[in-house]
Amino acid sequence: MTIICTAAKRPPVYLVDSEADTLSDLAWGIKDRQPEVCTMLLDEIGRAKLYKRGRLPTDVVTMASCVEFLDEGSGARRSVQIVYPNQADASEGRISVLTLVGAGLIGLKAGHAILWPDRMGRKRRLELLSVRQPVCDAALHG
Repeated sequence: MTIICTAAKRPPVYLVDSEADTLSDLAWGIKDRQPEVCTMLLDEIGRAKLYKRGRLPTDVVTMASCVEFLDEGSGARRSVQIVYPNQADASEGRISVLTLVGAGLIGLKAGHAILWPDRMGRKRRLELLSVRQPVCDAALHG
C-alpha cells in the first residue's frame, strides 16, 4: 500500500536522534545559500518522531541508506544513496541530504510517498519503493 499526502498531511517522518541534530546543523549552515532546502529540511526534522540508533525500523531512510524511488514527475525509477554533502557524488549514485530529493526522502518509510518540489518549484510525487541499510550499519538499525 502506498501512502501519499499533500503539504497539509505529509507522511510521518522518523529519524535517529543523533542524525536529527546533525541534519539540523547542516540545514542552518545552508540558510543563506539554499533557503528553501533549509526551511523544508528543518520542517521535516521538526515533525519527525525520533528514535535511538538501533530502534529505528530498517525500512526507514537514514543517512547512508540505499533507496529506490519513483519520481512521477519524470517517470524515472532511481536508486541512490543518501549521504552527507562531503560524500555526495551524483555519478556514483550518492546524493546529498541537502538536495531537494535528499531532504524529501530522509526519514520516509518504504511504501510512503510525498509531494515535494523540484528545482523549478513544481510539486512532484516521490514514492519510496525500497530502503536498504548499508551492511556496516545493518546491526545498528536492527
